Amino acid sequence: MITYVLSTDVLGSTRFTFSPLAEATLSLRLLSCPHPNHIHGPWLREARGRLDGVDLPLLMAVTPPGKWIVSCLVPPSPGPQVTIEEQLRGLTQVSPDELRKDLDEIWQDEPSQPRRVQELIAAGARGPGLLAEAMWEYWDAAIEPFWTRMCAVLEDDVSYRVAAQMNGGLYALLQDLHPEVSLEGNLLKVDKPHHASSTYEAHVMTLTPSVFAWPGLVLDDGQGDRFGLTYAARGVARVWEGLSVMDRNDDDPLAALLGRTRAAILELTAVPLSTTQIARELGQSPGSVNQHLSVLRGSGLVTSRRSGRSVLYRQTPLAQSMIAAQQVARHGAAGTLPPTRLQR
Repeated sequence: MITYVLSTDVLGSTRFTFSPLAEATLSLRLLSCPHPNHIHGPWLREARGRLDGVDLPLLMAVTPPGKWIVSCLVPPSPGPQVTIEEQLRGLTQVSPDELRKDLDEIWQDEPSQPRRVQELIAAGARGPGLLAEAMWEYWDAAIEPFWTRMCAVLEDDVSYRVAAQMNGGLYALLQDLHPEVSLEGNLLKVDKPHHASSTYEAHVMTLTPSVFAWPGLVLDDGQGDRFGLTYAARGVARVWEGLSVMDRNDDDPLAALLGRTRAAILELTAVPLSTTQIARELGQSPGSVNQHLSVLRGSGLVTSRRSGRSVLYRQTPLAQSMIAAQQVARHGAAGTLPPTRLQR
């Protein structure tokens, strides 16, 4: 059990961040898992067809499933606007000794390290750059095409937690963060049996919602009085709904009812998206998408809310019920729904 004694200024020093590099790293651990969870099944099917030319043997050797993660691949993020380019630039600046130490820790329980890990360590000062280059190729193939929809879920989680904090304070913010996290008075406890029990004073807390962290919790011990938690964002079970929505024909029940484009837009809004984001996903003009959204909103199938400079659209409960019914029709009354539907 790790215990953080929260100072009185933690509430004012709590911040949310996103981490593209952490998402890529955690997704690689999922690819390495012999029995991956089915929630990310649609992404796995899509991503595995995009990985030609990616140095997967190297990347999977440095991101194996297990209790430890190479720390430079889940770096502290300066804020929600950080880019993968900035984080990979930082990776190239990691010292070879730090990388070697992390890799030694990752593989300490095995009789020997994989050959690709040995080669990376032997590369010395070139090692971090080689790892960053391989990670960029992977990001471009497997994460970047889905980053818009991932960010929609991450932003939605932050909005939910900020509202909870405003209404109920720090307890409301953390109460459903993760089963391993509990708050007793000013003591925040993280149940990590493989860590030695310890207690720290904490003045700054960083929270990073994640798509690929599910169902785990990643702890950043930080430095001094700082620490961070990377946790599964709310709505992870729905993040991949609507993938390849345009790969349907007009005989599809939902397309027959609404039209192919409106059906695609409605399925995409399983997560909150802006007009521009939807247009980018579908390869259509924002003006055309906006017209369809107006019809869907007027029919009570999507709702809208403002977030900063953007207006985000999301399915209403009526739309969710209708889509579920159409899924039954699509797969047959006696059939079963896709796995992602069953676990919502």
